[in-house]
Amino acid sequence: MSSDLFNLHHDRNYRRRHIFLHQNFQQDLMPAICLIEFLVFSVTCPGSMAVAAFPSCGARRLNARPWLHAIRASASPSPSASPLPPPPEIDAVAAPPRSDSAAAVAPTPPSFFPKRGQTLELVCESLAFKGKGVCKVADTGFVVMCDRALPGERFLGRVSRKKGSYAEVTKLKTITPHRDAVEAPCQYASYCGGCKTQNLSYEAQVRAKEQQVRDLIAHVGKFSDKDPDFDAIFKPIIPCDLQFRYRNKMEFSFGAERWMPRDVSSGKEDQMESGYALGLHAPGFFDKVLHVDKCLLQTEAANKVLAVIQDSWRDPKLGLSPYNVHTHAGFLKHLMLRTGRDVNTSNPEVMVNFVTSSYEPNLLKPLVDKISAIPEVVSVMNNVNASVGNTSVGEEEYTLHGKSTITEMLRGLTFQISANSFFQTNSHQAEVLYKLIEDCAGLRGDGSEIVLDLFCGTGSIGLSLARRVRHVYGYEVVAEAISDARRNAKFNGIHNATFVQGDLNKISDSFGNDFPKPDVVISDPNRPGMHMKLIKYLLELQAPRIVYVSCNPSTLARDLDYLCHGLAGKGIRGCYHLRSVQPVDMFPHTPHIECVCLLELC
Repeated sequence: MSSDLFNLHHDRNYRRRHIFLHQNFQQDLMPAICLIEFLVFSVTCPGSMAVAAFPSCGARRLNARPWLHAIRASASPSPSASPLPPPPEIDAVAAPPRSDSAAAVAPTPPSFFPKRGQTLELVCESLAFKGKGVCKVADTGFVVMCDRALPGERFLGRVSRKKGSYAEVTKLKTITPHRDAVEAPCQYASYCGGCKTQNLSYEAQVRAKEQQVRDLIAHVGKFSDKDPDFDAIFKPIIPCDLQFRYRNKMEFSFGAERWMPRDVSSGKEDQMESGYALGLHAPGFFDKVLHVDKCLLQTEAANKVLAVIQDSWRDPKLGLSPYNVHTHAGFLKHLMLRTGRDVNTSNPEVMVNFVTSSYEPNLLKPLVDKISAIPEVVSVMNNVNASVGNTSVGEEEYTLHGKSTITEMLRGLTFQISANSFFQTNSHQAEVLYKLIEDCAGLRGDGSEIVLDLFCGTGSIGLSLARRVRHVYGYEVVAEAISDARRNAKFNGIHNATFVQGDLNKISDSFGNDFPKPDVVISDPNRPGMHMKLIKYLLELQAPRIVYVSCNPSTLARDLDYLCHGLAGKGIRGCYHLRSVQPVDMFPHTPHIECVCLLELC
């Protein structure tokens, strides 16, 4: 890495980014970690008030370390004495005699605190949110997390990192697979980090996701699953009909070298192979690119374009060079492929967006000529990002071929999608999601109601409801998204929707003066969930119904707790009943879960 990049730590913007990332870690990741500790605690100490031990989820904090010590101290010497309860129909596999092949990497005897580099024999007991396997060390009960471990799988793992109350291990070798294990159809599934659960049957995936949401709602949200009404509130997860080729947008990166995954059992480091790469980032690395020829998550039309580009761009005659994130030399940074549908024929439309370090259309022309010959390609764009940063959004944008937007249809509306537009990534399942939102909203359909659309993005949810209500008021912090929302409203002839740019995490006492009291509030926040200021506002507003759409069930459960139960320590009183929780699988083979919840005023 160049000295210029190291000197960035003196820059104020760098420090702000560091603080931002730290805050997002606390808001976003810690609730999931708290849940893991809770699950272990609730099994070992079933009679305790475990729910109060969620400081990162906004609940009151008990003395966390003593109860964690109690878990470890009370752990039975038998590895099966106190296992975590597996999800329904996912049984733990009994331990078989160790095979000769497993003995090649012999586990070391477990210590109370596993050390880095130590090899352990483990059984995955469940999947935590974000798809990591939860295991406990035999004889001690110490919690370890393992990426790509499946419930019931017995394996050898090497401790790679210790984080106080738990450790992370890297799986070395499977001894006994889970009975729901399948062969991943994608050759890159074990390395790219996108499809972490492709080697788990889809039925088992959705069972695990449903159980994760159920546990979070019960333990973090404090809605007792012993309550007879809980099963009526919590709905079975809705699976996705399309388990592959469902993504309408994929982003690939160019690299000056090809990343080669290491052989974990040998302990060797990752290797970089000579030759340019175009593919996906290795998990956790911004500078390592796994070369891929196709992705099973994107459409056939997009894969056709990717194949043509892969066959052409490395030709020395073209003079194209990938951007090097360390030396900041090179031209090609990213390739973004978006797929839409023609309004008249419903045939696929593909937009190709090259993100480059400078504007040099003559360099791209031979490549543009080749891909523009593909019938599905209707747009070739060039975003120019001249900064040392490696983002895919450019400061300048140019149209190299065709039109500057593609179209997609959703809930009877047509949306124009530009290169940097915000839009639902799974158009097929978005139809299901938006129908659920409309059903939860319970609109009378007489054009008399007011809808407040918080975190509205490009306005797709609010616009899908606009023709049944009096007015929609949408708020979003991103200026480009508000521009898209206004353009899409005009394109669809909708005149009863107002979209305003504003940061909902920084609302003032005057927020709400510009619109009448809503009958329905739609809230679709990003992963950190809603800020306490906004929650207080909603509790004071007391709209009859709130439809909460979430992509992070951890922060969803926390916010539902505040809205329904309040927070006594801060004088906040909840005033809503939770009527339904509906998990939706928007992204098969990934850890991501979407939920639609209905709350009604008490």
